[in-house]
Amino acid sequence: MQEESAARARHVVGVVGRSGSGKTTLLEIVVGRLAARGLKVNVIKHSHHDVELEPPQKDSARLRLAGAAEVMIASPFRFAVIHELRGAEQPSLEQQLARLAPADLTLVEGFKSYAFDKLEVYRALGQAPLYPDDPNIVAVASNQPRPVDLREGLAWLDLNAPQAVLDWLLARLAAPALPK
Repeated sequence: MQEESAARARHVVGVVGRSGSGKTTLLEIVVGRLAARGLKVNVIKHSHHDVELEPPQKDSARLRLAGAAEVMIASPFRFAVIHELRGAEQPSLEQQLARLAPADLTLVEGFKSYAFDKLEVYRALGQAPLYPDDPNIVAVASNQPRPVDLREGLAWLDLNAPQAVLDWLLARLAAPALPK
């Protein structure tokens, strides 16, 4: 798929894992440390649920509900664009990436069915890991010991040592991007 190869060519890494595994907590730490180093990091957070970004009584929500295709909320501190799909298909990951400003790294939480490099956050919470069935998972951050039968080339990182995950990401950033 063309969009999958384009995602691979950029510094885009997916972060996947079961609910409650600690994806967002790990991302908070890693994004904070990368930003402290002066790197620009974008994050796409996928949700299967409806997202309500503003209280229903606010002007922006009222205008969106009245039928606006997009509403931009702008302030001296930040801006957000709310785009209503109104029954249209959800944009692909590539379309979502194209809407973002350039960055040193884009981390994508979710979109686990897409074929691009991913880091799995895995805790033994009674659920099976994803990496055995997903060849696009190139690293696992886990609180479990490294399995003896781990497939070759799959990095095993200590989830309780976020610096290991940070070092792994920084090494990926230092590597040349794959050609399109």
